[in-house]
Amino acid sequence: MSDNKLGPGTYLTDAEAKEVHKLFVASTAFFVFVAIIAHFLVWSWRPWLGASKPLAQIEQTVKQADATRAAPARG
Repeated sequence: MSDNKLGPGTYLTDAEAKEVHKLFVASTAFFVFVAIIAHFLVWSWRPWLGASKPLAQIEQTVKQADATRAAPARG
């Protein structure tokens, strides 16, 4: 057994610990990159802060249709 183990309860050498840390950092960076891309794509599809212009136009059209339907028929 080697005497250069890290702290109590860990069975990694210094070089092994650095390699695990390097892989952990790389995988975390990859995850964050994918998450940023996914958030950007969802934001461009449906922005979640504020009303998007097409959605506001649809709501206005629906309100106009409801108002016309609720108006009494002339006859």
